Amino acid sequence: MSNTHFPFTAVVGQDDLRLALLLNAVSPAVGGVLVRGEKGTAKSTAVRALSALLPHVDVVPGCRFSCAPAAPDPTCPDGPHEPGPGADRPARMVELPVGASEDRLVGALDIERALAEGVKAFEPGLLADAHRGILYVDEVNLLHDHLVDVLLDAAAMGASYVEREGVSVRHAARFLLVGTMNPEEGELRPQLLDRFGLTVEVAASREPAQRVEVVRRRLAYEDDPAGFAARWAGDESEVRARVVAARALLPQVVLGDTALMQIAATCAGFEVDGMRADIVMARTATALAAWAGRTSVLKEDVRQAALLALPHRRRRNPFDAPGLDEDKLDEILDGFPDEEPEPEPDPEPQGPDDNGGGPDGGDGGGDGGGVPPQGGGPETGHAPDAPQPQESPEAQPSAPQGGAGGAEQAAVAAAEPFRTKMLSVPGLGEGAAGRRSRARTAHGRTTGAQRPRGQLTKLHLAATVHAAAPHQKARGRSGPGLVVRRDDLRQATREGREGNLVLFCVDASGSMAARQRMSAVKGAVLSLLLDAYQRRDKVGLITFRGAGAELALPPTSSVDAAAARLEKLPTGGRTPLGAGLLKAHEVLRVERLRDPSRRPLLVVVTDGRATSAGSVGGDPRELSGRSARLLAAEGVASVVVDCESGPVRLGLAGALAADLGAPAVTLDGLRADSLAGLVKNVRTAVTPTASANSVSRRAA
Repeated sequence: MSNTHFPFTAVVGQDDLRLALLLNAVSPAVGGVLVRGEKGTAKSTAVRALSALLPHVDVVPGCRFSCAPAAPDPTCPDGPHEPGPGADRPARMVELPVGASEDRLVGALDIERALAEGVKAFEPGLLADAHRGILYVDEVNLLHDHLVDVLLDAAAMGASYVEREGVSVRHAARFLLVGTMNPEEGELRPQLLDRFGLTVEVAASREPAQRVEVVRRRLAYEDDPAGFAARWAGDESEVRARVVAARALLPQVVLGDTALMQIAATCAGFEVDGMRADIVMARTATALAAWAGRTSVLKEDVRQAALLALPHRRRRNPFDAPGLDEDKLDEILDGFPDEEPEPEPDPEPQGPDDNGGGPDGGDGGGDGGGVPPQGGGPETGHAPDAPQPQESPEAQPSAPQGGAGGAEQAAVAAAEPFRTKMLSVPGLGEGAAGRRSRARTAHGRTTGAQRPRGQLTKLHLAATVHAAAPHQKARGRSGPGLVVRRDDLRQATREGREGNLVLFCVDASGSMAARQRMSAVKGAVLSLLLDAYQRRDKVGLITFRGAGAELALPPTSSVDAAAARLEKLPTGGRTPLGAGLLKAHEVLRVERLRDPSRRPLLVVVTDGRATSAGSVGGDPRELSGRSARLLAAEGVASVVVDCESGPVRLGLAGALAADLGAPAVTLDGLRADSLAGLVKNVRTAVTPTASANSVSRRAA
């Protein structure tokens, strides 16, 4: 298997992606790139290919932290370094796996030697390996939050700090941070999105000619990786030389007052929080000018910088689509007079923009200092946002499911979301870290100690000393130091919060079809989805109406997808409540096999009516009761959101809640600021006592 990467200049299309990567190669201070897009859009291919374009680095021979010979890190754990010649090596690209531990990221201390000998025996982590290179995180949205925090802190400070029970190590960690993600699998928190300098949305081309060229180049690469790379070697060398030239020119670029005012007005006009966006835009515009071979920043540089630096900072909640109104951007920038500085003529071209022949002679694109070199073949110079052939609009939702009892009604908009009360699964879980239910986690408050299972990661110092103390005389202790052996070490056990699988089972039948009522129901579900996003849950959506139930959204980490399905949810037909509960039982059974550690929370949104048994047959109310008791017998934690309204209420949702062994809460009672009380823990039929269904009145 060849280790030859697909050439960067051979990537077809994806102008914005390649430009953002190259700008960070020119100026790492820009702050990295977050690449968002569907699967199969060359995200990873382009990132891995970038490392070949970075200049080589000079390092101190034998230094595990890649210190520069001319200016070694004074706090380097391998230092101090004596003056001498350096060793030349390529810039590294280090990949951070999604399942990596904190010790693998920042490094680990030898706890036994630290306790017994008092020495700092430090094993560097991936942050040290990535110093002066690229740190690449594929599926960064699936990385544990605490690892993302550590990663972004190191990227912002240019250093990594390791603290273990009073033993401290610091080393330099300056790298180009690149993350890729598929939004369908979940979003990053807004405060983490803001820490990435630039963001790029990528999608596969809908032009057949361009897709053909992608396939042609990929097959040629797989048939002969070395030969394919050799055919693109000239273009790679030209871009590499242009990166070096732009780096050298960068300190000479002048960011004038007019450009600064344009940047400030743009950030203020788009109501971007904080000042990081202004700083990132300034650095990006400067890098764009250097990339174009200029020493002054122009309006088009500011515009291109805004398109790369602001879209992900515009999101006010997870259901907002990232993006920027380009008409508004142009309106803001047109309010400033064109600044025509005295350009310094370039003695000769700095890169391959004007290369009309060969495989890399594509469309240079003039905006923002020039689009990166573009592959030939199908490229025709079309703008990235050129209009595509329109598909027929979705004038009506999907066809009704064949149930009698009323025609299907069009989808209605959701009411304004609100802050909901805390719903949590009882007991102590061991699922993925989150913010909902109590669980044993790697981070949280210390609750006890145990013998380590495998490598020791979190030392419980008091328990370790207590275990070693009785044996000091037998071990021949003669000085003040404690004689510690492997068997004495104790791992701290900690309790934090986990994320759960929140499965929504929503009644979309005719009895819920009143426009105002369904709007309120959708608003409540949207509010619970927002809560699930903030608590790092997986979500799924089941709807039932007409003749049966449908899994509208399989369990996923993307609440955006759930909100989109909810928005288009039509109503009408009879109410197969039992079919909906059986579908929930089936989905939870499959998910339990896939991820046994993630505990489920079933949220049934209904008025409790059951007027159809669907394809199962029999009495609808009897079927719904049996289905609910089946879920309760298997210990599924549930809550019923009672959607019944009006002066006369049948109390059917309350009866369903009793069969589920779950509390029932009204739409109004679901609000966090309601006086109806707080659902603190969702009890199950496993604990069928009076207190099992009690409603706690303590604040979450």
